[in-house]
Amino acid sequence: MAEERIDSREVGVGPYPGGKKAWPDDPRLDPTLLEYGDRRNVSDKYRYWKLDAIVADLDQSRSSLEVAIENLDHDFNIGSIVRSANAFNAQAVHIVGKKRWNRRGAMVTDRYLHVDNLATPEEFVSRMQERGKLIIGIDNVPGSTPIEEVELPRECVLVFGSESEGLSEPMRASCSAIHHITQYGSTRSINVGAAAAVAMWAWARVHLSRPTG
Repeated sequence: MAEERIDSREVGVGPYPGGKKAWPDDPRLDPTLLEYGDRRNVSDKYRYWKLDAIVADLDQSRSSLEVAIENLDHDFNIGSIVRSANAFNAQAVHIVGKKRWNRRGAMVTDRYLHVDNLATPEEFVSRMQERGKLIIGIDNVPGSTPIEEVELPRECVLVFGSESEGLSEPMRASCSAIHHITQYGSTRSINVGAAAAVAMWAWARVHLSRPTG
């Protein structure tokens, strides 16, 4: 089945030109989308593709970046962080804490990612240690270092806290490093969704523009 439209604007493409007789013989394509059009927020490469076909293709080129978000108070920014993780084709997104989260800001991009839930920081830390992932906190706290002055490690998971409280004390204690984004105005901190996008870009700038090994 085709995905529901994410908004009312005329985005994407209409029905495949030429009718059913002109449809490409490609098992990745969704007949419903071919017939009625594809208005999803996907790149042109994936027009008319089935959801599972897109995920399978993305799995072939996932970056090693992982993202974790502490879900302490159903922060509405979680959705925007998930959307940014999709933009950088993150390997996984971990929701730490409450299982339910506000998906509205994700704009259905979570369907193209591997998103799991870990109930506590301790469970999250144990999972990352088993897999050799360094935990890097992004938070504007005393002792943090400017992210623009460091090179984020390839095998890491970037952890973000809630908009109001930042990272919890147990999560901060588990981080091998905590970085902040230098600001030049009067506000104490920028929106956590915006900070997450900057941090993911900082990682991608180094590791997605260089060959591995």
